[in-house]
Amino acid sequence: MNALVKYPNLFAPLDLGFTQIKNRVLMGSMHTGLEDIPGGMARQAAYFAERARGGVGMIITGGIGPNREAGSGKLSTPEEAQEHRQVTDAVHAADPDVKICLQILHAGSLARSGESVAPSAIRARIAAHVPNELDEEGIEKQLSDFANCAALAKEAGYDGVEIIGSAGYLLSTFLVERTNQRTDQWGGTFENRMRFPVEVVRRVREAVGKDFIVIFRIAAMDMLEGGMAWDEVVTLAKAIEAVGATIISTHFCWHEAQVPTIATMVPRAAFAQVTGRLRKELKVPLITSNRINMPDVAEAVLARGDADLISMARPMLADPELVLKALEGREDEINTCIACNQACLDHTFTGRLTSCLVNPRACHETELNYLPTDKPKRLAVVGAGPAGLAYATIAAERGHSVTLYDSAAEIGGQFNLARRIPGKEEFNETLRYYGRRIELLGIDLRLNTRVDAAQLKAEGFDEVIVATGIEPRKPQLEGIDHPKVVSYIDVIMGRAEVGQKVAIMGAGGIGFDVAELITHAGVSASMDIDVFAKEWGIDFVNHPRGGVTGVKPVVATSGREVTLMQRKSESVGKSLGKTTGWTHRLTLQRRGVKMLNGVDYLRIDDDGLHMLVGGQPTVMDVDTVIVCAGQLPLRTLFDQLEASGQKAALIGGAFEASELDAKAAIQQASVMAAAI
Repeated sequence: MNALVKYPNLFAPLDLGFTQIKNRVLMGSMHTGLEDIPGGMARQAAYFAERARGGVGMIITGGIGPNREAGSGKLSTPEEAQEHRQVTDAVHAADPDVKICLQILHAGSLARSGESVAPSAIRARIAAHVPNELDEEGIEKQLSDFANCAALAKEAGYDGVEIIGSAGYLLSTFLVERTNQRTDQWGGTFENRMRFPVEVVRRVREAVGKDFIVIFRIAAMDMLEGGMAWDEVVTLAKAIEAVGATIISTHFCWHEAQVPTIATMVPRAAFAQVTGRLRKELKVPLITSNRINMPDVAEAVLARGDADLISMARPMLADPELVLKALEGREDEINTCIACNQACLDHTFTGRLTSCLVNPRACHETELNYLPTDKPKRLAVVGAGPAGLAYATIAAERGHSVTLYDSAAEIGGQFNLARRIPGKEEFNETLRYYGRRIELLGIDLRLNTRVDAAQLKAEGFDEVIVATGIEPRKPQLEGIDHPKVVSYIDVIMGRAEVGQKVAIMGAGGIGFDVAELITHAGVSASMDIDVFAKEWGIDFVNHPRGGVTGVKPVVATSGREVTLMQRKSESVGKSLGKTTGWTHRLTLQRRGVKMLNGVDYLRIDDDGLHMLVGGQPTVMDVDTVIVCAGQLPLRTLFDQLEASGQKAALIGGAFEASELDAKAAIQQASVMAAAI
């Protein structure tokens, strides 16, 4: 079907009067870390140019500060503007019709330096410092710096700017009483509290003139107890529109809010309805965002009238050609963002360079490329888990002849476990993507096939890549073979019965996944917006302050008594991802899951699980003990190949299985496949 027929709204241009955006998809802002490193501008240029060639209508950069105290890479001098020319020139050379806007981000109290500033000297829950309270002179400086930054962005060749007024950054802290306790003209009534962000937009518009895109990112639902009321959101949006904003972009949630908005457990387009409600109040176009990761989802949002533009940020990390593939009718080739956050936001919030679990080239476009080989080889890849799939497809893309073996009846390896966990349904998309890649690249896929070293050597392969993965570690413990003891694999695959009273030995990622699976009841929240809203205490209908004030979360549960345990003395769940770990901990706590650390396991018998907790002996009366005690690499085949003289390499879990880590496995496999 013609894309213009299938996606009539998605590929319709948007007329802004003085210019137009060629379609309704923009690459949303993500701070990648490239903004802050030596040589980062050249790398950003390659990164953004690749997305411009991939078909987006508009790009918004990662956050750039208007001054030093803003807390990120800054744009405040003509010399810095000249540096940015590398980015804007590269994007416009890639496609002159693509617009690129600089996001002006002032982190306010969330800036990591002692120079942080805010309307009041109130430390944010997730901040490193108590900010310095701005006086009148300081406020005037900030206003001037925003205007100066916008003018320099225009000088640098940007088509516009986005001013972020949400997320707990500087502008949003003026808006909410809990962070703005001033009694002067910048605090008190909402009219006064909104004065600063409105004045920022007014000054920016004056600085850049009429024919320049000015986007304001508003917290349409901030997810804060006592946050902004709906009438305040509307009042602010109308005021921002009146002083010259071209577009308003809706954002949801402050960073410190206790509601997930971007994790894989969040339903697709869950928050677009809020944008749709605000859109009815305004004349300027509105952008919506959050968990819109495929073209059909974006088209549905536009068709409902919930937005004028769709922001896809992380999906553009996963597949820079997402829009182009939709235009060409190749949706089944899209490498879909699964919202895992492991290589993007978890990296961002721990000071590491951003990338993508399913696409390690993201932000590494100048370093990792899959160039055609001038020496094609016959390769065998044994194991069709994430590492094997990545290696096989990249090697085949480069021109090698690849045969991919797996003893299972389907591709996926550990992803076939992950996709069965409620809230991780998106993992199916990655397997769909790799399945299609295998077809298109002509890889010889041999499922239900267990091979040994002799067979592989007889086939005459130039090299064998062993991606055989892991096997669960079986603790050396008295009673470990007791009938009430089961493996996590058997539980996830539905091959083991689980009783009402359960002990889970091991509280890493798999332990949490198993706890989620066996305590879950009803429809997965990720598949139903109403269920999601109920579980996280969001009222989309009445929109109380922040969308959550006075709303009690209601979590469905299986009713099992579950205890999640670990040997380590650190808090349970500490090793989980920075941006999503808290959601898993909070969900299980609401379901009544008990969490124990510092546990020494003694034995398992008819009476239950015997152990020491804090040095004190105790017996836990349980029906089922689920073992999630780590993994061991499966290297037997590799050892046999080496002994036979066959050239071989280890990747993925077979190489390192201390923690199951699809991010590391795919990254390692991609680098190795790019080099062979």
